[in-house]
Amino acid sequence: MATVSAPGKPDLPDATQLAVERTHLAHERTMMAWVRTATALISFGFTIYKFMQYMQQQGGGPLHLGTLTPRRFGLLMIGMGLLALVVAAFEHRRNVKLLEARYGKAPTSLASVVAWLIAGLGLLAFVAVFLRE
Repeated sequence: MATVSAPGKPDLPDATQLAVERTHLAHERTMMAWVRTATALISFGFTIYKFMQYMQQQGGGPLHLGTLTPRRFGLLMIGMGLLALVVAAFEHRRNVKLLEARYGKAPTSLASVVAWLIAGLGLLAFVAVFLRE
């Protein structure tokens, strides 16, 4: 059976190396699922806010829906998306570090890069909704 050498680690059998790669890819897929979920929450919250703002402009008066106004609902959805994305990013990083500690350096995670870019856009959306009345 052939062996593959990981940086800083002893030679690994092919089956083990393939298992490590599959595990790393599973972590990447999970991270991308969280990115999709967070993006949906952020965009839904921002869309609800903007739609209700448009309806108020067309109808003339503010919409009163009790304590959960469209603005608060939008902030809640955007905040939930941001929180989910940040927690998922830290969990993903922890999982990758555990894998690297045992089997050597893993490739750079593009899912993490995308997650932090989406988090930045989500933060901009949150600030935009928060600062507008």
